[in-house]
Amino acid sequence: MAADLRSLSAVIASEINARPDQAKAAIELLDEGATVPFIARYRKEVTGGLDDTQLRNLAERLVYLRELEARRDTIVESINSQGKMTDELMGKLSGAATKAELEDLYLPYKPKRRTRAEIARERGLGPLAEAILADRNKEPATLAEGYITADVPDVKTALEGARDIVAEGIAENADLLGKLRAHMRSAALLKAKVVDGKQAAGEKFSDYFDHSERWATAPGHRALAMLRGWNEEVLTLTIEADAETASPNKPVERMIAAAYEIGNSRPGDRWLLDVATWTWRVKLSMSLSLDLMRELRERAEEEAIHVFARNLKDLLLAAPAGSRATMGLDPGIRTGVKVAVVDGTGKVVATSTVYPFQPRNDVRGAQVELASLIRKHNVELISIGNGTGSRETEKLVADMLAELPGTKPTKVIVSEAGASVYSASATAAAEFPDLDVSLRGAVSIARRLQDPLAELVKIEPKSIGVGQYQHDVDQGKLSRSLDAVVEDAVNAVGVDLNTASAPLLSRVSGLSRSIADSIVVHRDQNGPFESRKDLLKVARLGNRTFEQAAGFLRIPDGKEPLDASSVHPEAYGVAKKIVAACGRDLRSLMGDSVMLKGLDPRKFIDEQFGLPTVKDIISELEKPGRDPRPSFKTATFAEGVNEISDLKPGMVLEGTVTNVAAFGAFVDIGVHQDGLVHVSQLADRFVKDPHEVVKAGDVVKVRVVEVDAKRKRIALSMRKDDGTAPPPRGEQRTNNAPRSQNSSRSTPPKQESQGAFGAALAEAMKRK
Repeated sequence: MAADLRSLSAVIASEINARPDQAKAAIELLDEGATVPFIARYRKEVTGGLDDTQLRNLAERLVYLRELEARRDTIVESINSQGKMTDELMGKLSGAATKAELEDLYLPYKPKRRTRAEIARERGLGPLAEAILADRNKEPATLAEGYITADVPDVKTALEGARDIVAEGIAENADLLGKLRAHMRSAALLKAKVVDGKQAAGEKFSDYFDHSERWATAPGHRALAMLRGWNEEVLTLTIEADAETASPNKPVERMIAAAYEIGNSRPGDRWLLDVATWTWRVKLSMSLSLDLMRELRERAEEEAIHVFARNLKDLLLAAPAGSRATMGLDPGIRTGVKVAVVDGTGKVVATSTVYPFQPRNDVRGAQVELASLIRKHNVELISIGNGTGSRETEKLVADMLAELPGTKPTKVIVSEAGASVYSASATAAAEFPDLDVSLRGAVSIARRLQDPLAELVKIEPKSIGVGQYQHDVDQGKLSRSLDAVVEDAVNAVGVDLNTASAPLLSRVSGLSRSIADSIVVHRDQNGPFESRKDLLKVARLGNRTFEQAAGFLRIPDGKEPLDASSVHPEAYGVAKKIVAACGRDLRSLMGDSVMLKGLDPRKFIDEQFGLPTVKDIISELEKPGRDPRPSFKTATFAEGVNEISDLKPGMVLEGTVTNVAAFGAFVDIGVHQDGLVHVSQLADRFVKDPHEVVKAGDVVKVRVVEVDAKRKRIALSMRKDDGTAPPPRGEQRTNNAPRSQNSSRSTPPKQESQGAFGAALAEAMKRK
């Protein structure tokens, strides 16, 4: 009974704004093992130009629809085995568009434990229930007298059994369940209340101690906050179907009555009306509320995962500082500041640990050591992790740089999220087997400034910490979504085949981790790859893998100039026709946009490659190997603003956007607790989606609006007007993993006089 490819394509096409033939072609390519980046970039003619977003949505929906078909087959088989299948039921099963609809239809046939209705039927009360439904004019109690037996001692017992039978029928009526669920989706209220005695322990949920809003419009971030409060047993959560209806005769009960044509004048109707009310209260209200609570969680999780994915993409595609010697500092108070210097290629050239803070307070020794390393290795950038002690470390570095003669490095505070995870990982152990775990973090902090993408791919995406409530959502869905983001980001930028690490290579289209490891081994044993074709010499890397990966791998300064571009080897023939038409050498033509823009791409179309591919090739020749990431720039934190207590309303500060949520953007302003720019404060105009204005990694100027030191909440504004309006109640949220939660702040030791600094540095350089 499984749906054929044509019907699946038609359903998905309508959802991704495409034609069925486009969806069908994409599904066939995915089923053959092609990746989304490969299809989006190199199979535009086949799919009619579906982009990566459409293809990702297609792939996700394809999984759901195939699961739906598998479940449909299982249900049909089960009902057939019971001998209860009818043409009408088969038609309904075939037409069910969601898993919920399927399960509603299956409910009466689903094997279940012995129910009260089943017991009543065993006692012979099935005919009584049918008689009451069939003749409403008769008094149910009179009808029940004919069913008194040894197992049914009186009329009351007989009517209770009949009620159980009728109630089960109501609770398993798929059409009615669908209508009731739809009504609740539109009318129900979501209510949260604090559990008595949990006010102090659950203060972070105080916005929801007495909260009510429509289920249909509850934003995902608020829903997840309430669900977390529920899970932590601080809040009670209820979904009320008709809380806004004053009449005792609720709409849901009227809907049940209408489904069974229950009036209120005949004896049987009055009895059935009581049964309908009882069924709603005892059975349906709870089960449908649980359904809606599950839907609420799924909806909120989808939104949270979407936000996380978008923030991760922004972080991965953040501006790289480039191939410049960099010093990485992993701040620490008692345990010392870990230091690592890497050259322009990311190779570790020096490591150290300095102790400028308590208990040693060796400020001078730390500054001399850092200055010595800077001079010896021509350090151009200093990357400071933003964890415990980062502002103290930044002050230490700033004082040292002020006294440093000549050209000074640029200091930058970077997110160290995930650095500790990387340090203890098998990847880091393999990369630095002789380096102490604590120093590996400093290396990661240095490298992530040079090239965020190349370094962050080594860390599990969930550990990078750019989402809201990531630990509360479906971990499987989150992993799939984030893996897709990493794959898209890596392939959008491209990878240098001769310098990329195995973790980075493993994210390239078509390359598994084992193949990536084989590439690195081959490179180590045989030297740099001279051409893309040399990939076919790598163990277990065949033609199919080569087809998927080659276009995303770059060889700068190789024998074949096109190997440095995103032109796929299969299309080199087209590229060379274009070059020949210009009468130029390929290397001299690359980058000549005036010449290339004057070409008519239609002249180079052939049987295999159409207009989209030809246009892509010409565009790539104009800017070969172009990097889609922005130019590098940094934020400068205000001097003297180190703690949340240093903040005052009206201050204008510079900071870096660390996270963008549906309700606003979090900004690191250097006080170890990100501030929130509520969506209403992002611009002097209405902003529906914060991503319209900012993205993770942006450097922005903000004004402090309000500071709540007790709850560690900072309200900021980016509006050009006074921006004094605080965020609406319930919208201020703490960033998912505030750095202050796991850190004890300490005051930096008083700096000693800088007078002897130059002499101390000179002496240290002599020793080096």
